[in-house]
Amino acid sequence: MTNSKTTLILLIAFLLSLFCELLKHGLKDPFGRLSSWVGADCCKWRGVNQTGNVVKVDLKNRDGFSYLGGEISESLLDLKHLNYLDLSLNDLQGIPIPDFLASFERLKHLNLSYAEFGGMVPPHLGNLSQLSYLDLHGVEYETRVSNFNLPSGLSSLKYLDLGKVNLSKASTNWMQAVNMIPSLLELHLSSCEISGFPHYSNSFVNLTSLLVIDLSYNNFNTTLLGWLFNITTLGNLVNLDLTNNNIGSEGIIELVNGLSVWCNNSLEELHLGHNGLGGGHQLPDSLGNFYNLRSLDLSFNSFDGPLPNSIQHLTNLKSLDLSTNSISSPIPTWIRNFLQMKSLLGIISGSKNHHDTIPEWLWKLDINWLYLSRNQLYGKLPNSLSFSSITYYGDFPCCFNVTWFFLGNNLLSGPIPSNIGDSSSLEVLHVSGNLLNGSIPASIGKIKYLSVIDLSNNQLSGKIPKKWNNLNQLYAIDLSKNKLSGGIPSWMCSISSLWHLILGENNLTGELSSCLQNCTELYSLDLRNNRFSGEIPKWIGERMSSLKQLRLRGNMFTGDIRLQLCRLSHLHILDLAVNNLSGSILQCLGYLITLTSMALLQIEFDEDMTYASYSGHMELVLKGQYMVFESILPGVNLIDLPSNNLWGEIQDGITNLSTLSTLNLSRNQLIGKIPENIGGMQGLETLELSCNFLSGPIPPNMSSITSFSHLNLEPKTLWASTINQLLQSK
Repeated sequence: MTNSKTTLILLIAFLLSLFCELLKHGLKDPFGRLSSWVGADCCKWRGVNQTGNVVKVDLKNRDGFSYLGGEISESLLDLKHLNYLDLSLNDLQGIPIPDFLASFERLKHLNLSYAEFGGMVPPHLGNLSQLSYLDLHGVEYETRVSNFNLPSGLSSLKYLDLGKVNLSKASTNWMQAVNMIPSLLELHLSSCEISGFPHYSNSFVNLTSLLVIDLSYNNFNTTLLGWLFNITTLGNLVNLDLTNNNIGSEGIIELVNGLSVWCNNSLEELHLGHNGLGGGHQLPDSLGNFYNLRSLDLSFNSFDGPLPNSIQHLTNLKSLDLSTNSISSPIPTWIRNFLQMKSLLGIISGSKNHHDTIPEWLWKLDINWLYLSRNQLYGKLPNSLSFSSITYYGDFPCCFNVTWFFLGNNLLSGPIPSNIGDSSSLEVLHVSGNLLNGSIPASIGKIKYLSVIDLSNNQLSGKIPKKWNNLNQLYAIDLSKNKLSGGIPSWMCSISSLWHLILGENNLTGELSSCLQNCTELYSLDLRNNRFSGEIPKWIGERMSSLKQLRLRGNMFTGDIRLQLCRLSHLHILDLAVNNLSGSILQCLGYLITLTSMALLQIEFDEDMTYASYSGHMELVLKGQYMVFESILPGVNLIDLPSNNLWGEIQDGITNLSTLSTLNLSRNQLIGKIPENIGGMQGLETLELSCNFLSGPIPPNMSSITSFSHLNLEPKTLWASTINQLLQSK
């Protein structure tokens, strides 16, 4: 008997070890997360729980970087008692969601969100009748459904998230299918390409338990939503998010009026931002009926007129965002009664004609986020401001317990107070576009959690402080458009997390310090219009491999364009104009990968949408004019080399740049012909070759570039007849 038990134990141990190896087979584990999956004791396997049988496998990537890849083995089917499976936040490179997952009849929790699955969602997942939690939220790779019958068999479902799953082919029946899940508490269908609603009125008639509805980022093709909801059935609704659709201000008013009757006691979060169609409407008084509302977002709409006084009844508000409207009332005094307010954004933001001072009582609120940018707030602030038990002095408000502080694009004046460094909780300091003067306080170096500092477009002078060695979490520094002098301090070289270094339009001098090569994560380096000198360093191309935007225009750099710059495979903006550079235009510039591939360009554009606390705006010279780019900056592709001493012929390699939109080589000493294959540059909108010594005909294939909007080829030295032919073909 003893031998039989021993044999059985050994057999079980062998089978479990075999199962472990089979399950791991196909998975890529570069960070060793599955290193504990050895032996027969499943309790010691990381992410595996068992109660006699294995019931839970949790392989969620919790630290953000130690992802799993590869494939999911069918040996997972051996776990007959599995009721919990979480593979979220991994990187499975677009493989389809395995069909066999529909075989786990006991499964109650399935989370595949942000795991980079792709392709068609298996329709048989709808057979998992015990499932209460389903999250398939996508990221980069497209997942889609052919119809929306998936939820109809999920009779126990309480949580459903199909964010970024393409439901465009299910736009006529998605609401009817969801209505068949009476147990549902949360519905998340964000960014699902739902463009319309079915034409029947009992939309959510069975969903009396529904607490959360998220239909954001779908661009509905209707402006009237009030009739869509049988609002009397949504009396328990807590959170409604319709951000970034095409509802329009009239539709918002209709919806708010209806919700204010039936959901006035339950609703805590209402997000209707970025729906600005139409105009000429004021915020509805019915907003004041949501007594338990904690978060209200009506930003980026077309509302005008004054703030309704009824909002003062929303005393439970913690976050209020009315930014980028045309509201024109003074800062209301009743804001001081919002004792729980932690985020106050744009209560009068976007009003072009409104002038007002910031009242002293505003600084006594215990606010974490403060955004009053893009107004015309003016004057010096009170000399003595009291926040809790601390009193600050100066003409500028210290940031007390605030974490995000936005007062950009106003008319504030005076110096930044020297004791601003006492604001120990500050993470974002954004006061660009004001009239601030004096020097930059050295005490800012004490704010160790600071991640963004934007003091651009003021009248600050003096040198950049030298001892900011504690700012190890900075990822954006923008001190451009001031009157700063001296050089770049060495502490900037020690910030490994730095993404944006924007110091343009100052009076900075000297050669670029070699210590800057330690900023290996930089993807935006803007030193334009200063007085830097010397040669462009080789290490920019050798060490800054992530660089996407390089602006050195308007300095005194000399020497050749460095060959190493061609290694910057992510570069899409190269601006070296108005220097003293010489030598030829490098053939290898035609192999900048981002400018030769539309697919890669799109990926870069998506990735650049990170970190809303710094917009990454840039002022570029296009078509002979200065133009400011913000949200679309990652899609701007430019090589700007005018006003140097470049000589030689224009190399054929540059015609490989099929996605380049602006090429400016004017005011140099270039000779020879325009490259014969220039017709391959199909993305070209602006071409500047004037004030050189070019000759010969214009290549006939240039007429195939249909995107041209600005063309300057210096006709005095080119064949006039060919130019006329080109113009006629347009």
